[in-house]
Amino acid sequence: MKAFLILADGTVFEGKAIGDRREVISEIVFNTSMTGYLEILTDASYAGQAVVMTYPLIGNYGVAYADMEGVRPWADGFIVRELDRHPSNFRSECSLEKFLTDHHIPGIEGVDTRALTKVLRSRGTMNGMITTDEDFDLEEVLPRIRAFKASDVVARVSCPEKYKYSDGKYKVALMDFGAKLNILRELAARDCEVWVYPAFTAAQDILKDAPDGVMLSNGPGDPKDCGPIIENVKALFDSGIPLFGICLGHQLLALANGADTRKMKWGHRGVNHPVKDLTTGRVYISTQNHGYVVADKTVPEAVAEVSFANANDGSTEGLHYLGRNAFTVQFHPEACGGPQDTGFLFDRFIQMMEVAKDA
Repeated sequence: MKAFLILADGTVFEGKAIGDRREVISEIVFNTSMTGYLEILTDASYAGQAVVMTYPLIGNYGVAYADMEGVRPWADGFIVRELDRHPSNFRSECSLEKFLTDHHIPGIEGVDTRALTKVLRSRGTMNGMITTDEDFDLEEVLPRIRAFKASDVVARVSCPEKYKYSDGKYKVALMDFGAKLNILRELAARDCEVWVYPAFTAAQDILKDAPDGVMLSNGPGDPKDCGPIIENVKALFDSGIPLFGICLGHQLLALANGADTRKMKWGHRGVNHPVKDLTTGRVYISTQNHGYVVADKTVPEAVAEVSFANANDGSTEGLHYLGRNAFTVQFHPEACGGPQDTGFLFDRFIQMMEVAKDA
């Protein structure tokens, strides 16, 4: 069956339908990873977005459910050059096409994804529609495509109620803005008793449970849409409790302390983004997935200093808060980009909690 990707600027790509046949309007973003398509589809940070994979062959090793980063897939749609229907991997439990169909994710294959990526790089990420309607009226659909805005995405992906993930020595409260499961796994592997809280949980309700530290997770959407969450993050920061933030958590803590964020032209989405530790000068390979960033030179100098910078474009990748037990990073240290280059950041968080417990 034919399928079409219609971009907000009027560009149309034709291909073949894969997955669910329903029509979807979403923000169209691209990811440069060669592998990890299951982790991408199940990463809650992609809620409200359809993903273009720039690597031409996707699905060749099938689906291993243990690799999922969420309890379900969150991406709105999936766009590939070629979908492999005969995976070869001893861990594979089903094909990627079956996974897309089972979870009602519409997609399209046969698209020149590199040409599509060039459009998104030159003009910026934009909204688009995936449809199987061969008789679509461009003048009718373009206003609907352009009007789309993903709303309430953090509320959509966060857990509905508090739950305990693991037992351990250090009690960690993880604020779930769309947390990747590997963040929980990394904490559990370091002897943490992890309690996961819904995104809008009040700071006082977290503090009365007396955690040793708070993890601010990744998540989707514009950080400036998270007003009530930012207020709670600020209250947690002011309490002096050890804080570690990743991705959206990094942005929210910056906003809570007077910094600004901005939308990037096409964002950072891939597994080989170099980040430089400004203290040591060492460069690490990181996994990233974000369309917003802490704006340059907006962090008050008396509050925090930039600890990591992107080696490609110089954008802010990490903040160290002065005189506080708090640090954050824009990239994903739990995602094994190097493959384990930045896992030491979790160790730093553990050490910070240990020192605070002894104080």
